[in-house]
Amino acid sequence: MSDAPAGGAALDAPAPSLVDWSAASRVAEWLVRRNPPPPSYRAEAVQADFEDLTAQAEDLVAAATGWRSPSGPARARVTDRIGWVHVNVASIQRLLGPTLNKLEARRVEGGVPGAPAWMPRQLVGLGRTMSGAQLGLVLSWMSTRVLGQYDLLITEEAAEDQDMVYYVGPNVVGLEQRHGFVPKEFRLWLALHEVTHRCQFTAVPWLRGHFMALVDEGLEPLAADPHRLADALKRATEELRSGRSPMGEAGVLGLVATPEQLDAIQRIQALMSLLEGHGDVTMDRAGADAVPAAARFSRILRERRQQVRGPARLLQQILGLEAKFRQYAEGEHFVNEVERAGGPELLSRVWQGPEWLPTLHEIRTPADWVARVTGPALVAG
Repeated sequence: MSDAPAGGAALDAPAPSLVDWSAASRVAEWLVRRNPPPPSYRAEAVQADFEDLTAQAEDLVAAATGWRSPSGPARARVTDRIGWVHVNVASIQRLLGPTLNKLEARRVEGGVPGAPAWMPRQLVGLGRTMSGAQLGLVLSWMSTRVLGQYDLLITEEAAEDQDMVYYVGPNVVGLEQRHGFVPKEFRLWLALHEVTHRCQFTAVPWLRGHFMALVDEGLEPLAADPHRLADALKRATEELRSGRSPMGEAGVLGLVATPEQLDAIQRIQALMSLLEGHGDVTMDRAGADAVPAAARFSRILRERRQQVRGPARLLQQILGLEAKFRQYAEGEHFVNEVERAGGPELLSRVWQGPEWLPTLHEIRTPADWVARVTGPALVAG
């Protein structure tokens, strides 16, 4: 199995942007090469394992949820850390490209502080390179932490590298060796979670489009008024100097979002909490017999998230990853509480349409969602 970059076609597109995507890849590659994989790592063997285990996971998830992806069987791809970086540069470019291109157009019109239309192209290019380098720094760090990922961003470009379940082989093998995990059992456990995410976005026909619409809505303040990003960064700096966290739960965007856009950000957070919680619950149920060590895997990964210290902890806060970690616990609590109130049949209503999705408040207070969707008679009973 080759670890060649996925989504390469998108990286070659010379569309104008405020980020130099190739610089992001170069910086990340340089940093990643300083952290080599375990000496015993063999990509071909790990790939063969994950191909078999991903297929097994699909059958187990289908039995637990009743879902089968209309897109056909899941495709597993084991990649190294550099390969994961390339995949995510391409994904971020597909996700943010339209917004960044709008920002670039407004910069040309003189709309971005610090980058007026009269600025020499060389200096504008330097800003793009710096943005790309910063992205590369972030992705290089994340590439050492991620174990698996479902790439949900589907476009017409490089279709053969999309709708893919990725596993970062060196990270998986390193964790197995560090904690004495049984490889095939741990790999099946990972596959169950990622395959569940794929089922969510392919078997629920409206979910992918709804998610992308929320992302567009959340990013719109930056495209509509480029000054907002500069204002947000300035305010974030002032908060840090005062010893306060500037991020909150909505990150940088929360510093500049209108009430409507903040609502979109919170709806994304609520949706991701639901998806992660449902993924964890499904993973535990589907693998109850096949993964006896699931509870130990879960405990060690939870401890791994909490052990990050120093600059890495700050980076984790800035990226909003700590909020993401809370999504697992809050989402799982929501799923369990809803099923306690009305069983799997009640939970299944969340997949009927966007209007049935829980709000962020309802994720944290499941009884309010139950009351909203069932009415007082069932709740009282």
